[in-house]
Amino acid sequence: MTLRIAVLTGGGDVPGLNPCIKQIVYRAVDAGHEMVGVRRGWAGLLNYDLDETNPKEIDKWVTPLTKNTVRTVDRTGGTFLHTSRTNPSNVQPDLVPAHLVGIEAPSHKDKHDRDVLDHTEHVLKVLDRLKIDVLIPIGGDDTLSYGERMHREGVKVVAIPKTMDNDVYGTDYCIGFSTAVTRSVQFIHNLRTSAGSHERIAVVELFGRNSGETSLIAAYLAGVDRAIISEVPFNVERLSELILKDKAENPSNYAMLTVSEGARLEKGEIVESGEADAFGHKKLGGIGAVTGELLKKVSGHNIIYQQVAYLMRSGAPDSLDLMVAANYAQMAMSLVEQGRFGRMVALQRGLYTDINMSTIMRGIKRVNVAELYDVEEYRPKVRHVFGMPMFLM
Repeated sequence: MTLRIAVLTGGGDVPGLNPCIKQIVYRAVDAGHEMVGVRRGWAGLLNYDLDETNPKEIDKWVTPLTKNTVRTVDRTGGTFLHTSRTNPSNVQPDLVPAHLVGIEAPSHKDKHDRDVLDHTEHVLKVLDRLKIDVLIPIGGDDTLSYGERMHREGVKVVAIPKTMDNDVYGTDYCIGFSTAVTRSVQFIHNLRTSAGSHERIAVVELFGRNSGETSLIAAYLAGVDRAIISEVPFNVERLSELILKDKAENPSNYAMLTVSEGARLEKGEIVESGEADAFGHKKLGGIGAVTGELLKKVSGHNIIYQQVAYLMRSGAPDSLDLMVAANYAQMAMSLVEQGRFGRMVALQRGLYTDINMSTIMRGIKRVNVAELYDVEEYRPKVRHVFGMPMFLM
């Protein structure tokens, strides 16, 4: 049976999305199916105007995908379909697309007590108009949680996990994590030249909202002196004492530490800014600068502060992310062909598998602090890895 399959990417971009899309399209086309790309994540379906007839306007939100369309996309990072953090079930009234203004929709309060509208009914109508048989969302827990909502609404969904933080619950690995850690290790080693030349303490802030895995693993692999993670609030006086000891013991008289963007001081708050997005998240970033200034004040030593940020997930994917992205695509298409929907592809204990999509909302994926982190010394403590997942999560 010929199917019309749609694919979309939501949330933050990561290396590996384009190769994943390419493999999905190639396999689908070879099997005689028709592929459609939804642009800008869930925003593509929310903003699709059912009364629009201009092909150029329609192409802003959905586009046919062929082998020629995706032939070379795997050579670059990011997502050529673009992405957004739109959640059609949590739309602020002032952000409702023009064609939906005045359309009655259920309202409720979001995490920040804002009045929001649920335009899921419109999304379902769009999928019906486009004659979509199967939907493949690629994203983190926010994107995929709405994908699970789509499944509960009767849409045939197969999900693929991606997030640089590697924090989707139910899978040991998400597309983008390996490249993010690889980039972080490279930048940390590069920064050693300046830190050593100026005999300073280098504070490297890495992405990681709720999970400190990128900070932990990058510090572990790069041999960084200390690592501050999202899961463990830290005391700046204690950190200063430790990092000054590291600096004094280093023949080049410098020290380095990594900090997760979601980390916080003891009795302090997470550093956030701006308006919350449709999933209730404000923009993180700046805890590294705060930490650096406090360390300078407490220790009297000069600081180098480097926020790696988007460079962690920019550029082409490494070989591991290429492999996992390609294999996740093949698995997703196998599930489609088997008629098994409401599933998410996953890696567990080094084996490719699939799980119920609802699993992603049954728990919160965090660093195993007891096994992997020394809360007194603020550094990775990796000792007993027998029986643990490849990425220690």
